[in-house]
Order: sequence, then structure tokens, then C-alpha cells
Amino acid sequence: MDTGRAADFARKFTGFATGEPEPAPQWPASLFAQTAATVPAYAQFLREHGIDPASVVTEQDFRRLPLTDKDSYYRRYRLPELCRGGRLDGCDMVAVSSGSSGAPTIWPRTVLDELDIARRFEQVFDQGFGAATRSTLAVVCFPLGTWVGGLFTAACVRHLAAKGYPITVVAPGNNKAEILRVLPELAPHFDQTVLLGYPPFVKDVIDSGISQGLAWSQYSMRMVFAGEVFSEQWRDLVAQRAGIDDPVRHTASLYGTADAGVLGNETPLSVSIRRFLAGRPDLSRELFGDARLPTLVQYDPASRFFEQLDGTLLFSGDNGIPLIRYHIADEGGVIGCGEMLEFCGRNGFQPQFSTPDLPFVYVFGRSLFTVSLFGANIYPENVTVALEQSPISDWVTGKFVLQTPEDADRNTYLHIVVEAAPGQDAGEDRAVLIAEAVRRELVRLNSEFAHYVPAERQLPLVELRAAGDPQYFPVGVKHRYTRPVS
Repeated sequence: MDTGRAADFARKFTGFATGEPEPAPQWPASLFAQTAATVPAYAQFLREHGIDPASVVTEQDFRRLPLTDKDSYYRRYRLPELCRGGRLDGCDMVAVSSGSSGAPTIWPRTVLDELDIARRFEQVFDQGFGAATRSTLAVVCFPLGTWVGGLFTAACVRHLAAKGYPITVVAPGNNKAEILRVLPELAPHFDQTVLLGYPPFVKDVIDSGISQGLAWSQYSMRMVFAGEVFSEQWRDLVAQRAGIDDPVRHTASLYGTADAGVLGNETPLSVSIRRFLAGRPDLSRELFGDARLPTLVQYDPASRFFEQLDGTLLFSGDNGIPLIRYHIADEGGVIGCGEMLEFCGRNGFQPQFSTPDLPFVYVFGRSLFTVSLFGANIYPENVTVALEQSPISDWVTGKFVLQTPEDADRNTYLHIVVEAAPGQDAGEDRAVLIAEAVRRELVRLNSEFAHYVPAERQLPLVELRAAGDPQYFPVGVKHRYTRPVS
């Protein structure tokens, strides 16, 4: 029995419960030093790159360290070697995510990691929802099981309750019928009710409740999202249907990953800025380098340290597997709080919310590699398997484009444009067969897709286009398997 773990938990929880700020001195250099000294895989990684840990003293030294990612770091070492002390049993839980081939990626964690992340939930529940003084029913609608969303969220919100917030958690997961069964029984006993889930699924719950005659406004609804970028028009629509009259304060999105939990969260300040930019694509392009509107959150650099590299994000953070300069491949960037407020003021916008004084990170997502549907990452490799089957392989070139647009009611769906082989018919009957094959392979290969996406939403809309189609498959141009929705 490791009595030191009990002492660590008592110390960490006391700091969390008393509101003690997270330690910031010499961070992230201190995290680097601890990781180099206690994680066998990272120590070996540094030796292989000829790096003496003692030579890394300043932030400039830190920024010269080699990047890590799944291929260069995670997959090269045994799982225990990636953990502190080379011990997997030093972690008390694991989360599993689907890799590009559907093979599981395992991310251990400890209750101490949950306490770090609980501070992000506290920021949402306290500053946005006023949960310190209002009894709150938190309904966890993320999938339950080995995936990170459901159990991790339930644990973090329960830590808030243990701290003294009048919060009660119920976790039906992504079982819509169960949500709509238990919520009307419980919600009348609380001042407010919070739905936490992937954006399309939460909308589906709200719409289904309305069709069953549920008056959401009677429950003083609040919402927490994660996993996907959505528009401000979408936020307004779902808030209106849920009876939420202040979507700036009463909805919030989280930026999270299976690799490291929640990295940042929307605040009333970030939401108000995003809503200002939603009507000014020219300013979005100036600020973000793209007219698209990304997810915009704030993060605590004492907990997660972000860097920007060639339009993509790196982060460092302490977890069951500590990660140093980890290249998550999300498109995005970092903006200081002062810089953001100066930009807003220069362009005629003065946010009403002045806190928190934390930097911003913006995220477009992994648009070069995947699309996301109901929080499930969909990889090109999953679709390729379906197109390689007979007789489909006789009809197509193997090129395709993945998109997740919205229909007229702002429901997201999977749209796949497939290139027909030269001389082959691009008829609707073949498109239907391809759609059925893609769904079958996605369910078989991608556990997130199988468990996150409701069965009635799993069939993609497939469109066959002639070989060399100038819009999707121009000749002589390097092909991209995903593209932003126009």
C-alpha cells in the first residue's frame, strides 16, 4: 500500500477545496525537470536526442526541446514507462480513445489529474452558472465507459460537490431515453439544471424533449459542450429552444482531449468576444488568420502551457502520462489576454466581462486529418476500408472528401463526396451502397463513432462525382481528405 498517495491526495484536495491558486513559478520548466527525472520514457527520449535535462533552464531552452506526439513518443515505449516512476499502477483509472485505425489509445490518469481539471469546471459552474448559491442538477450526457468524456466529467463535477457546491450529479450518459426519463423527475427539486454533452447530442435531447411536450424553460437550463466547433447561430437556436435567455453566461464549451482532459474552457468573456467576431469575418481573418470562427477558450498557464507552431498547437501538462511539448495537431493559436482586449477595443468592442485575466487559445480542429461528429473523430482511414471492398473498388478512385455540414435545422451530419473512377457511373444507387458500407466500417473500426453517434445519425450522405471534378478532385492538385464547410 502506497501511503504517499493518500498524503498527495490530502494535500491536493485541501488546496482545491480552499481555493488555493495553482503554483506558477518556473512553470513549465519545473514540469520538464520533474518529468525528465521521474518518467523513464521521457528520460530515454531526451538521451536519444542528446539532451542533458540540466541544460534546460529558461523558457527559451524549453521551447527548443523536441516535440512529442503519438508516433515519436507515446507508441515507442511501453505504457508503464510513460508514467511516473515507470508504474502504471500509480494511476487509478484509464481512458481509451480510438486511433486512426480504430486501435485503442490508452491514457492513464489519477484523481490528482481530476482535481486539476475540476478547476476548469469550477470556472464554468461558478462564474457562469452561479452554482455556489444555486442548487444544481448536473446531467452528464457524454458517453459512459472507457471513453474520457462521461466518467471524467462526472468525477470532476463531483469534486465540486465535495468542495461544498450544492451540486448533484446524475449520469445517464448518451442514452436519450434515460435522460428524458430521469430529468423531469429530478430537475424540479433544483434551482437549475445543466446538460453536459457533445453539441449535436445535446441539441437532439432538447429537440426530442420538445417533441414529447417537455417545457425546458421550467428547469432553468444551462449547458456545457465539448468536442466540436459550432456557430453562434447554433448556440442561439439551442439556447432559445431550451429556454435559456442568456447564452453568454449560461452556455460554455470545453476544449478537451483524451490525452490530457480539459485544456481550456469558454468564459463569459470569451463567449462575448466570439459573438462579436461572429458578425465580423474580416476581423476573424485578421485575428485568427481565417474567416472561419474557431472555438475560443481561456486557459490557465499554471496548469497547461500552450505553444503555437506553424498554425498548430502544442501543449505541456501534468497527467497520468506527463506530456512535454506534445503536438496534438489541432489547428489554432494562442493570444494573450491583454492583446485580445486591445484588439477588441481597437475595433470598437468593449466586453462587459473583465475577468478572468487568462490567455486565450483558439481551435479550428484537426481539419487536415479528421472531422468530428457527435464528438467522435472520423478518420480518412476508416472510410478508405469501405471503398476498398468489392464491387465498390471497381467504381471509385479511392479519393474522397469528408465534411460535417448542418442541415436547415442546424443538425450536423456526415457528408462524403467520393470520386468515381473514369468511365464509371455516378448514380444514386451506387452512392447508397457506398454509404451503407461506410457506416458498417465506421461502426466496426471506430468505437467512438459506434458509441457516440446515435444509430439514426450514423448513415452518411454520400455524393458521387465524376473523376477530376474541379470542385473536389482537381487534376494536378494535392488531394485533401477533409475541408472546412463553406
